[in-house]
Amino acid sequence: MSDVLINFAYIFSAVLFVFGLKMLGSPATARKGNLLSAVGMGLAIAAVLLTKGLSFHYILIAAAAGGAIGFFAAKLVAMTAMPEMVALFNGSGGIASLLVGWSVYHYQPHGDMLTSITTILSVLIGGVTFTGSIVAWGKLSEKISSKPFLYPGQQIVNSVLMLGVLIGGAVFCMDPANNYPIFLIIVLASLILGVMVVIPIGGGDMPVVISLLNSYSGLAACAAGFVIQNNILIVAGSMVGAAGIILTNIMCKAMNRSLNNVLFSGFGSGTQKKSSGPQGEAKPISVQDAYYILEAAGSVVFVPGYGMAVAQAQHVVRELGEILEENGAEVSYAIHPVAGRMPGHMNVLLAEANVSYDKLIEMDVINPNMENIDVAVVIGANDVVNPAARHDEGSPIYGMPIIDVDKAKTVFVLKRSMNPGFAGIQNELFFAENTRMVFGDAKETLSGLIAEFKD
Repeated sequence: MSDVLINFAYIFSAVLFVFGLKMLGSPATARKGNLLSAVGMGLAIAAVLLTKGLSFHYILIAAAAGGAIGFFAAKLVAMTAMPEMVALFNGSGGIASLLVGWSVYHYQPHGDMLTSITTILSVLIGGVTFTGSIVAWGKLSEKISSKPFLYPGQQIVNSVLMLGVLIGGAVFCMDPANNYPIFLIIVLASLILGVMVVIPIGGGDMPVVISLLNSYSGLAACAAGFVIQNNILIVAGSMVGAAGIILTNIMCKAMNRSLNNVLFSGFGSGTQKKSSGPQGEAKPISVQDAYYILEAAGSVVFVPGYGMAVAQAQHVVRELGEILEENGAEVSYAIHPVAGRMPGHMNVLLAEANVSYDKLIEMDVINPNMENIDVAVVIGANDVVNPAARHDEGSPIYGMPIIDVDKAKTVFVLKRSMNPGFAGIQNELFFAENTRMVFGDAKETLSGLIAEFKD
């Protein structure tokens, strides 16, 4: 292929990336945006490989193998495991960038200063992203404890490790050809640093970590693009990095965290004042009694959380919502930005169940109207509806914006037990005067309510 055709393919791919990313901003167009971006990436990959003299046979074989792996991974993974899968995707991008930088240096150790600097950045960011994502995967899948792992002087150790990597990188860049041992030390230190910056973060903060690691994977790809002097990789990496930072900022605001806390692993490890904890007695209610209240309700809002994903109850939630609408109730779904264990987790689940996009209401929109809601049905959500965030300075989630379900006329909380949520905090909503606990599997409970309406 001529340089003109290659550059045209790159420009066309970049345009597809831009439009694809724009379409990802709306649930209604997200699938098309994802497909558009995938086509752009496929075109870019084909153009790159053709410049290296490879035939379409190899390109098609590689595309078929990768497509098959992706297809079966997407089909076989449970919706509850989607956050872990995203973490592994981020880690894959990180290790790929690290290996690209390593291989280029291995075969061309006499690079110029720019190549040397970007090689170190590719290795550093890629290594941190890879091992950090593995730790995030372990916490999300509960292979390792979701609690913060803390020890005295942790910030000092991380700072010294980071400073050592930067100093080692500067020494390496002065004479790359003769500093291979230093390069290997930087690779190892980057991998260790990824573990050290994520391990102190609690499981409740994983949505922020996932979006931040997504940004890191993009920045690593951008650095790798400079290493191999590939413009489309620089563009794609920059877009992913920027989008990830924007999303991280949104997540931080949703959890009342600062971006500096995230970047320096300060959140999830702060010392809290002693909390008095929730007081009172929970009031359980049967499915039959809950039915009578719902049957008379004029407005119902569902508030989904990770428990809905565990119970795989999104389809029965949609079915119950449709029945309530036929019964004359106004139905909506209140979505907290960090409900679940990754950004957009609840949106994905409800979209899979074909819930209309215009019924998904953001927290800031639903809260002013919550006092007028007859029944709020909380399905597995815990920390994002805990009133302690508004007033209990001793609570670890104090100051975090929540969905104000406690202000609804009646609240149904669907849970298996009184156990706290992923962040390990008891919820004072469970003891409120207007709250009724409906114990049991959420899917079975909702199916029971549907059966009551059909009888």
